[in-house]
Formats: sequence, structure tokens, C-alpha cells
Amino acid sequence: MARRGAAALALALALLAVTPAGVGAQGAAVEDPDDNVQETWSLEPSYARPEPEPEPFSPPLPAGPGAGERGPRPPQPRQPKKATTKPKKAPKREKLAPPGCPPLGLETLKITDFQLHASTSKRYGLGAHRGRLNIQAGINENDFYDGAWCAGRNDLHQWIEVDARRLTKFTGVITQGRNSLWLSDWVTSYKVMVSNDSHTWVTVKNGSGDMIFEGNSEKEIPVLNELPVPMVARYIRINPQSWFDNGSICMRMEILGCPLPDPNNYYHRRNEMTTTDDLDFKHHNYKEMRQLMKVVNEMCPNITRIYNIGKSHQGLKLYAVEISDHPGEHEVGEPEFHYIAGAHGNEVLGRELMLLLMQFLCQEYLAGNLRIIRLVEETRIHILPSLNPDGYEKAYEGGSELGGWSLGRWTHDGIDINNNFPDLNTLLWEAEDRQNIPRKVPNHYIAIPEWFLSENATVAVETRAVIAWMEKIPFVLGGNLQGGELVVAYPYDMVRSLWKTQEHTPTPDDHVFRWLAYSYASTHRLMTDARRRVCHTEDFQKEDGTVNGASWHTVAGSLNDFSYLHTNCFELSIYVGCDKYPHESELPEEWENNRESLIVFMEQVHRGIKGLVRDLHGKGIPNAVISVEGVNHDIRTASDGDYWRLLNPGEYMVTAKADGFTSSTKNCMVGYDMGATQCDFTLSKTNLARIREIMEKFGKQPVSLPARRLKLRGRKRRQRG
Repeated sequence: MARRGAAALALALALLAVTPAGVGAQGAAVEDPDDNVQETWSLEPSYARPEPEPEPFSPPLPAGPGAGERGPRPPQPRQPKKATTKPKKAPKREKLAPPGCPPLGLETLKITDFQLHASTSKRYGLGAHRGRLNIQAGINENDFYDGAWCAGRNDLHQWIEVDARRLTKFTGVITQGRNSLWLSDWVTSYKVMVSNDSHTWVTVKNGSGDMIFEGNSEKEIPVLNELPVPMVARYIRINPQSWFDNGSICMRMEILGCPLPDPNNYYHRRNEMTTTDDLDFKHHNYKEMRQLMKVVNEMCPNITRIYNIGKSHQGLKLYAVEISDHPGEHEVGEPEFHYIAGAHGNEVLGRELMLLLMQFLCQEYLAGNLRIIRLVEETRIHILPSLNPDGYEKAYEGGSELGGWSLGRWTHDGIDINNNFPDLNTLLWEAEDRQNIPRKVPNHYIAIPEWFLSENATVAVETRAVIAWMEKIPFVLGGNLQGGELVVAYPYDMVRSLWKTQEHTPTPDDHVFRWLAYSYASTHRLMTDARRRVCHTEDFQKEDGTVNGASWHTVAGSLNDFSYLHTNCFELSIYVGCDKYPHESELPEEWENNRESLIVFMEQVHRGIKGLVRDLHGKGIPNAVISVEGVNHDIRTASDGDYWRLLNPGEYMVTAKADGFTSSTKNCMVGYDMGATQCDFTLSKTNLARIREIMEKFGKQPVSLPARRLKLRGRKRRQRG
């Protein structure tokens, strides 16, 4: 669909610094087994290299109809005696040129379980389908969800293969060991073979002999090996040649390859995903992110504003973009919404989705999209794409496939921002157990403990910046984008029972949170698809792609719980993909997967009731408490007296109260149509408040009756004496 402004935005984006495509575009690392030092791959783009690309080798195609079908396996040879001479190894190269082909999709699940096969496996939980790069084992090992493919025997005849289902130019292999808390299993060298029919195999050569690729020297750091010559085939097989002395043949892997055009392959055409949005689909480092924000701001100056909420530990500014018809000011009656991404620096997909979202909103607003215009004019939207830029820069150096599971996750000083907020749950629950609610501890706006505010507390500067941001702006709804799973998690994130690690722990607004989570999951292309494979170990289909955070795994001091108990904001965690750092070739499809969900979730800020709480003179009353009968969680009005209360459709008795005013209660109806119900309150001052106001007006203090009585008695005694 042609859109006004899209061409201009594309032209502006073309002026930005361009990074090379492929794995090498982000930088990659290969482990040197001799000194355990990682070498950085050249960032020079492939098109800048003077040497010509080697001619790809292709094994002979199968003859006759049905030759491409899988047939019976040849009998396994007997286990050979232990080799007395070392096999010929690939020569060491100081630096390899980055391969130009993207991953086939073992990590992203594009490659299905049916496309993975192995010679043997120890058991089902260690089958070929578990041999995916970065796959994580379950809490209980030895179950259906273990952390690698492990061969049933340790000999030289074991293999794991991938059926690409079409001719593919294979260019490289990335391997890891087994993800396990207790065991150390990895492959230290292997051969690579290709085939067009799964019967006749051609081994990758190094001169006259079979090429032996150096594998891993530990189990988590991915190691990339590029094929000396691209190999064109349908199948690729990894044949381990040596493994860790005290371990077994276990590995996780990703294959790099370029599928060749095949217009007659219906299976491939049916599963292709394209996008019509003219956006900048690439990974952006810190400088490029800032440039992109500037381009969007210049394209849409009337509805965008760039600002920062603070700095990271390394001094990088935490930039945010505001999108509103009156950027820079809070409009009375207009709700505030935010998206946060990049709390874990290596969970990059959320960051890129936020950059794509701000481009999309700008383009569609200029193109006259009525839905987007309404959203922008009726909502103040804040997008914070990178809360942990220090961590992202570490992950960016590693690249999309070579950073492993945790490189860049934490801040520069080693703090997990997502779990770095004050634990207000314990304060609330202990007070409830002592029956001190609401006298000593309210059920909302719970104060931050003094120890947390001290300079010596282990609190990241990024965490303090977010807290100050959330206290300054009256957010109503927010989503923090994370990665590594495909689910929406809602609070509470912390279990209430002691010594439990998993337990369903609902908030008083559980039904609202369930709806908010479902609004995102149900409009995502994959989250509620019952046919899709689980990312790692958890199957969230029983709750339609949503989960209560505490029933998944308990976390103290989460952003979601803090936001709910300290501010008015309802916050949810949105896990947008199995692959934390997908290759940039995957970004268009990931955008299509999440685009509608991102918009629908923002629209939910207009669900429930809203209004103004004013005095008899029409002046807004700040900090007034809004209570809903039957819901043990209140909210408060903003500085202008306006409020927003997220509620599901229904009829509610709502009470507004404020210090010095008589409370007011009215019936408010929430319908099914989008748009919050207006429910205003006018409060009159109490008699005592009026007296105080009059006395202060005339420069006098209110009379204290008990004190006056004592004074009169004293006079009478003196008169008698």
C-alpha cells in the first residue's frame, strides 16, 4: 500500500550509516581452543572485499521420480578402534570473512522439528529437535525439555542433519554445547556433509582430505565455522569427530544458508512472509538509533519530541520519543501510555520493534490513517527503546548469532534492571496479615523504603531513572518488551507463599490484567497458535499465550509489581520472540507478527472509566483517591485532578475522596465499545476544612475547643483565689 511520507522517510533513512548485512554485520567471535581468546570477525562488508566469491559446490542431484524423498538408512558400521593418529584439521585462519547468508532458523523455529534428524539420541528429551542454538533446558533435567541433542552412543558415526526442504547454498555452521546446570557436554571437532537425497553424502574437503572443523571449548559460547566453499544442497549433516573428555556427544547448532529461488515449491511460497511497510529493517547501534529518532522527529515535528530520562552507567543518554498531537505537555483528560524495551541489553527484538513502531506511527499519521490519527490525538505515547544501552552495545559486538544467551543482559555494573525495583509486595502483604490496611499501609502508592533510596543501595542508575520517570508522568498503561519467549506475563510476578518458586498470585485487578494480556497475545500472529512449537520448555497455550508471572517463576522487585503498587500504571511484560537477537533478515516477519498487537495494546488505555475530580469552584483536586467497590486497589488523580481507571465492561460503584473534602459515590457503567466512560466527581469541603480556610483567610488559627475549655477553667480558679 503506497503511503504519503514513506518515500521521504526511506530517503532520509538511506542517509544513515549502513552496517553490513549478515552475521558479520554485528560482529562475530570464534573461540581459539589454544588460549581461549575470542577473535572478532572483520566488519568489512562482503561487497567491499576484492577477492571474488568462490564458486559454490553442489553434489549430484537425485535421479528419477521421488529421488528427493527420504529412504531407509544404510546400516550403521561397527564402532572403529580408537584412532592413533590425529585427523587432518582445518588450518587456522587469523580472521574469516563474515558469511553473507542468514541463519536457516533453528533458533527462531522456522526449521520445524520434522526437518531435524539424528543417527541416535539418548532419549526423547535429547532428540534432534532439541539441537537448536540457544535452546534452554527445563528446571528438571531428564524430562522432555532438555538442553541439546545428545547422541545415544559416543562414536564417530553419530550425526545430526537438517532438511532445508529446498536447494540451499550453505555457508557456515554455528555450534554450542549442552545447556545444563550439572553436566558438561560439547563437541570439540566435527565434519560437515551435504546431500541432495539424504543417501549420497559429500564431505566438505580441505584440499585432498576431509575438513575437520574446530568446535567448542565450553558449552555456552557459540562458535562459528565458515565453509571454505559454499555448498549447494538440500540436506546438511554434522558429524562429530571429538568431544569433551568427560562428557558425551551433545550439541546445539544453527546453519547459515541462502535458499535458492524455487517458484515451483508450494511449501516454501506458502510459508513466506513479506511486509508492505517501507521501514528501516536493520539493527541499530546507539548512534544509529539516535539518528533514526532524529529522522522520525524531522518527518513528524508536530507530533514527536525526543527527550531523555537520564543516563546509563557508561554515560549514554536514555532516549525516549513522545508521540502526541501536543508533544511536551500533559493534556487534561488524555491518558499517558509507554513502551519500554531493552532492559536486558541482549533482548534486541523489542528494541528494533520500538524503532519500527515510531517510524510506522509517523508514516501512517502523515498518510491519513484514521485509526493512527485517532490514537495519536487521544493518547500521549512514550517509547523508550533502549533502557540498557550499555548491555546492548556488548551484545551488538557479539552479533545476532554469536552472543549466546546472556552476553549484554545485565547493566555495565552487573545488575538485572527488570528485577532491580523495590520489593513493595512484602510490605503490602505483611501489613495485610497484621490487618494494618489501610491505616498504616495503603493498597496503592506504597512508599519506597528508605534503604532503597540510599546511595549505597545496589540500585542501577537506569533503575533510578525509570522510577523518577514513572513518578513524574501519570502513566495509565505500559508494556515492557522482552525476549527469549513468546508470551505475555502479568502481575504479580512474586509469589506470596514463602519457600515457593511457582504459585498463581493474582492482583485485585486480575481480570483486567488477563484481558490486557490477551489483547496482545490474541492479535499476535503466533502467540495463540496451538500448532506452534514451544520456544524452550514452557507451553503457554492453556492460557492462550498469557501467564501470571508468579506462576511461571517468582521474581522479587519486578518492574510490573512496582508499577502496580507505587503508581497508577498497569504494567505487563511482553515476550516478543523465542530468539532474543534475531538476524536482521528476520525483522520484517517479526514486525508483521507484532505490529497489530502493538497497536491494539496501546488502544486498551482507553478502556474503563476516566474523569475529573473537582471542587465546587471547578478546580481540579490532585491526589484524590478513586476506589472501586469490590476491588482492593485504588488509584489517584493527577496534578490537574484527572484520572483513568482501567476496568472491564460492567457496572461499578466508584467513590472519590480527598483530604478536607466529603467523599462522593456514583454508579459508573463500562461498555464493550472502545472508549472510556466519563465519570466526573465534584467534592465539597468538610465543615472543619471550611472553618480552617476562613480562619487562615483572616490571619487567625482555628480554635481548639478542648484547649479553650482548659483556659477558661484556669481563669475561674484564679478568680476564686
